[in-house]
Amino acid sequence: MASHREKEKPAVCVTGANGFIGSWLVKTLLEEGYPTIHASVFPGSDASHLFSLPGGGDEDRLRIFPADLLDADAMSAAVSGCSGVFHVASPCTLEDPRDPEAELLSPAVQGTINVLRAALTSQVKRVVLTSSISAMVPNPSWPPNKPFDESSWTDLDYCKSRQKWYPVSKTLAERAAWEFSQEHGIEVVAIHPATCLGPLLQPNLNASCAVLLQLLQGSKDSQEYHWLGAVHVGDVAKAQVLLFETPEASGRYLCTNGIFQFRDFAERVSKLFPQFPVHRFTDETQPGLKESKDAAKRLIDLGLVFTPIEDAVRETVDSLIAKGFLV
Repeated sequence: MASHREKEKPAVCVTGANGFIGSWLVKTLLEEGYPTIHASVFPGSDASHLFSLPGGGDEDRLRIFPADLLDADAMSAAVSGCSGVFHVASPCTLEDPRDPEAELLSPAVQGTINVLRAALTSQVKRVVLTSSISAMVPNPSWPPNKPFDESSWTDLDYCKSRQKWYPVSKTLAERAAWEFSQEHGIEVVAIHPATCLGPLLQPNLNASCAVLLQLLQGSKDSQEYHWLGAVHVGDVAKAQVLLFETPEASGRYLCTNGIFQFRDFAERVSKLFPQFPVHRFTDETQPGLKESKDAAKRLIDLGLVFTPIEDAVRETVDSLIAKGFLV
């Protein structure tokens, strides 16, 4: 039966396949029996951890394609022969960019266009775009007594005036994707993960797990502009596959296990790990943020069940310790 089922699943391409979310997505696709996965990775970056995933050592199933998002030919080669594309790759720096246009904006926007153009040429049936809550917030004009939902878009002028370039890059890239989709009739569905937690499959520290690491080390950063909540990275990967496999899924999907203050998150972390100097915030960290337990209602309605935040935090901390990021 398994081989019969595997034959029904199409070949798919994952961009940014060796990053935090990308690695978990590859892991999930392998577990779900996808027979052919084209893993697109930035040239020269380490993808060796993907081979140690169950099924990842099979060269017929997992094929690595070194491809810069800005290299249209390389992206075409990675996507060729696939019926689905998961576009996860997007530049993200732990440090502030010196040249936002070159480091973040152009690769995010033009890279997304290159992926979609390659998908169009290869007659891909559906593209699952990994956007971010950074394309939804900050949005200061959002009504204070209303929980954020998929209709919210990040205020670009607000971000630019505060030199917050990552939200600008994610917003412009998503808008470009919808525009391209409408013009060319290619099927796109977008997922918007909140702060992703969970075990690191990749060797390097990623930006979202760094938020928890810094909190454990005593950081007083309230994440004012960038926070809606948190989600286990495994749930994000499951949601991406769910959106690919559900023909009626369309539009934007917020992916977070609830909306809540960063202050409350810090308190939970402090209770779980009292041995670390976690700062306890007394005031609201996200002024006016309306809490919501089922903020990801669109995904919940499709059948996604979220991992408890406490489990996600524990697993992340164990992983940060095991990899030597946290002592």
